[in-house]
Amino acid sequence: MSTSEPTPRLFEPLSLREVRLPNRIVVSPMCMYSAVAGNASAWHHVHLGSLAASGAGLVLAEATAVEARGRITPECLGLWNDDHARALARVVATVREVAPRSVLGIQLAHAGRKASHARPWSSARGHVAEEVGGWSTVGASANSYENIAPPADALDQEGLDAIRTAFADAARRAVSIGFDVVEMHAAHGYLLSSFLSSISNHRTDSYGGSLENRMRFPLEVFDAMRDAMADEVPLLVRFSGTDWRDDIEGWSTEDSVTFARELESRGCDGVDVSTGGNAKAEIPGGPGFQVPFAAAVKQGVESMPVIAVGELDDPRLAEDVLMRGDADAIAIGRGMLRNPRWAWDAAKALGGRLEYVDQYAWCVGK
Repeated sequence: MSTSEPTPRLFEPLSLREVRLPNRIVVSPMCMYSAVAGNASAWHHVHLGSLAASGAGLVLAEATAVEARGRITPECLGLWNDDHARALARVVATVREVAPRSVLGIQLAHAGRKASHARPWSSARGHVAEEVGGWSTVGASANSYENIAPPADALDQEGLDAIRTAFADAARRAVSIGFDVVEMHAAHGYLLSSFLSSISNHRTDSYGGSLENRMRFPLEVFDAMRDAMADEVPLLVRFSGTDWRDDIEGWSTEDSVTFARELESRGCDGVDVSTGGNAKAEIPGGPGFQVPFAAAVKQGVESMPVIAVGELDDPRLAEDVLMRGDADAIAIGRGMLRNPRWAWDAAKALGGRLEYVDQYAWCVGK
């Protein structure tokens, strides 16, 4: 690419507080279901090391539980104690050794009423009962996701306080072991998402009812995480742009814009807008199908970066989303699993430049 040619938007840098992303390609956090008692395993070294060497601007490690009952499966990653922190610190060290210029983040999460399930490839899929290694779940209200598990226990004030603290403690640990970016998971019907939507939140106290009340606990968690982290470390939030259930007054695009504005006013450094997961719905998939929700949020905030997700594997489509101003960055999930060198292909297709690790740089273009 000659110096006279403009840099594709996808390959322009993006600053989040003191962290500079070399490009606007984000690897979405994707559950690997390969931890041992919450501890990172050899798989995480290989998986995250490979993705960090991909050339992507930011790699987000999978949804990591802030307490034991917040895991989706017994094999999910955790960060609720110092053993977990030491195991993840070794993974961070591996990534720093193999891809020293990479930017590494982690998504902190609580599965809520969608916890205690078998991992996807298990022969016994679905809810895992307590007598065979599962656990009782907690949620915004005493209900179940589509009645596929026993109802969750509605959190009382003591429980809310404990989970808020758990998120803050996990954020503090994440920063202390070297993660550059932290993301709060408030999407897909998991705990914080279940507070936001009236489909799952049936509370009658100050955490239920009105939109202001339903946003209260997720915003309290955000504030606690922000207070627990160094000022220079960015804090992102992933949330669902819609439940796809306007027919029963589920979480809407308008609600999303309001939530994003509240986050921005609290110093949020970016939102990652996905959709669905809180109730069964007819979801019209296809390339870019979730972009309109990111675009609505982008139009509704002042300057906070917005990340778009959802079948954006075509580099030209990803570039078009950015050029239209619908988002500030693009997150690729399954596409990166299928092709961990997606960023290479995008650079070739669009004429962009990447920062390659030394071991790969010599062979690029050959």
